[in-house]
Amino acid sequence: MTARDITLAYGDRTISTHLTLDIPDGAFTAIVGANASGKSTLLRAFVRLLKPSAGAVFLDGRAMETYQPKALARQIGFLPQELTAPESLLVRQLVARGRFPHRSAFSVTTAADARAVREAMAAAGVTELADRPVARLSGGQRQRVWIAMALAQETPYLLLDEPTTYLDLAHQYQLLSLLATLRDSGRTVIAVLHDINQACRFADHLVAMRDGRVHAEGPPADIVDTVLIEEVLGLPNLIVPDPVTGTPLVIPGLSRDPAAPSRA
Repeated sequence: MTARDITLAYGDRTISTHLTLDIPDGAFTAIVGANASGKSTLLRAFVRLLKPSAGAVFLDGRAMETYQPKALARQIGFLPQELTAPESLLVRQLVARGRFPHRSAFSVTTAADARAVREAMAAAGVTELADRPVARLSGGQRQRVWIAMALAQETPYLLLDEPTTYLDLAHQYQLLSLLATLRDSGRTVIAVLHDINQACRFADHLVAMRDGRVHAEGPPADIVDTVLIEEVLGLPNLIVPDPVTGTPLVIPGLSRDPAAPSRA
């Protein structure tokens, strides 16, 4: 998945100009940055919800705009920030909607569909909620159900915009571990994350955005330092190795050594 010299705007408000980015295949890419840095806007361009006013986005070397909607839905699963479900819809019915790209207009549910729904609910930890109305679930439960629907789509690319929203800490780490497992099985995972430490621990490719542009990208161990965190997040900090994984761990509230070089 590639963005080539794209300009992204909402009406007269330009978010990004001349943005170029290559997402590595079979990797877990985390997009991080301050609020309004262009993270979600970039993700919307990658799933064709926002058409660049200049430049182009490519999927497997083919311009994104040339895909038919259903063909694109068989390639990319997308979980946006805000979702709503009909009042009476049951969990299993919502998860089953992830199978629509694989079915014709008049086809019936197949064994493959049933298996995909069952495995997706198990992976997201919502099997016991299968017969409950989505509208009656807690925010965290609903989020896991939506994740299950995206998993049931069984796409080679999975894009998620702040997927840990509403999840308690245990479920956040369960979800991120699941995304890492999907990466290990060959899927390309792209997620907008707010927690830089979670991004460093679970992702193998980091895209740090600032003011609508890619400020830095690469493996977390290669690019995350005190200067980057101050420039991208505006946060005085200290970087230490994560005692569990050895990946960069950001300790906020501590200024870097004033003698340390600046990127400016």
